[in-house]
Amino acid sequence: MMKNKALGFYEGRSLDESNVFIEKEIPIPNCQANDLLVEVQAVSVNPIDTKRRQMTALSEAFQIQGYDAVGIVKEIGSAVNGFAVGDRVFYAGTTQRPGANQRFQTVDSRITAKAPAGFSDGDLAAMPLTSITAWELLFEKFGYVPEENANDGSILLVNASGGVGSIAAQLAKWAGLTVY
Repeated sequence: MMKNKALGFYEGRSLDESNVFIEKEIPIPNCQANDLLVEVQAVSVNPIDTKRRQMTALSEAFQIQGYDAVGIVKEIGSAVNGFAVGDRVFYAGTTQRPGANQRFQTVDSRITAKAPAGFSDGDLAAMPLTSITAWELLFEKFGYVPEENANDGSILLVNASGGVGSIAAQLAKWAGLTVY
């Protein structure tokens, strides 16, 4: 029988308290029409985890964080297309649902992609949110063409050694820009 263990906290507890994070067994979530039930293999920690933890109000709700993850599809919702049980996927989850710091998580298939081969689970778990942010900046906000070598010119990336900046530099170079 599959068990779903989660690592979380109760809102309002200070990070200074001992044992602020608790491992708890919770029910395996049910798939809605557009969901995938994913057995989580790796999760990254992003600034959003820290910020949301610091912003929690006093209540008794058990919070599960972890927004970027990699896992194996175990079940598919009735409206899902393009995925199969056994697919390795990665995604940036949402703050509107329990996070990936649990063994089994439901995630909307529309914010999920098949994971590319050749990368470890840990490497891929670090990619979704930073990659989406860099992509949106370059191709949606700045208007560059998202195709290999489709752009001319140069771009200055300040603080390009961070998560978003390091991905933006690679995407910009791929898109044909000279990166400074």
